[in-house]
Amino acid sequence: MASRTFGHTTVTTPDLDEPGLYLSVVETLDSPRGSVQDFTYRDVDLRSLALTGIQLVTGRIADIRAQQVEFDSVNLHGIEITSSDLGSARWSGSKLTRVHFRDCKLMGAALDRVVLDDVLFEKCRLDYASFEKVRATGPVVFADCTFTEATFTGCDLSDAVFSDCGLKLTEFGGGRYREVDLRGNDLSQIRGIANLAEVRIDPGQQTDLAQALVSELCITLGDD
Repeated sequence: MASRTFGHTTVTTPDLDEPGLYLSVVETLDSPRGSVQDFTYRDVDLRSLALTGIQLVTGRIADIRAQQVEFDSVNLHGIEITSSDLGSARWSGSKLTRVHFRDCKLMGAALDRVVLDDVLFEKCRLDYASFEKVRATGPVVFADCTFTEATFTGCDLSDAVFSDCGLKLTEFGGGRYREVDLRGNDLSQIRGIANLAEVRIDPGQQTDLAQALVSELCITLGDD
């Protein structure tokens, strides 16, 4: 199995080049059987990509550009998604296991009640995205991603890793963030400081958190 290590966390990624594995080219991700397996789906421009109750197992999705994305109960296992623009995707009630997003745009996406287990987001744009009741049940890593004005609400991201991410005005609402690794990120403009109990930071980031807290509480500093 392929894997990547970030800090103290190792995430298992899809190994789609293993000997004996053959991926067939498909023209759609939908199937009357409810599952698509051992596939490649790539280089498609779509007005709408809507899937309900589908299992995608062992496959590559690449160079997909969709103006509107609606995923309901769409579960992924062993999937690599690269260089794709999924617009303001609406993704709910799903589980992602051993999934690798790389160089993808999910700007304005809304993830609701999505379970993540061995999931790596790498060099993705998640600006203005909303994560609601998203739960990490295994390793989850966000590496070199941007989260400008993204929001996390009611999530359980315990032990997740944010590595070299842009967290400008990212808001961490109520939820569980125990042992979330925030080392190596600029935390000076994040919001929801009070909700980040028991996270992991570097000693030098204490100043970042103090600056973020002063800004969040609208505290005025002065001598007069």
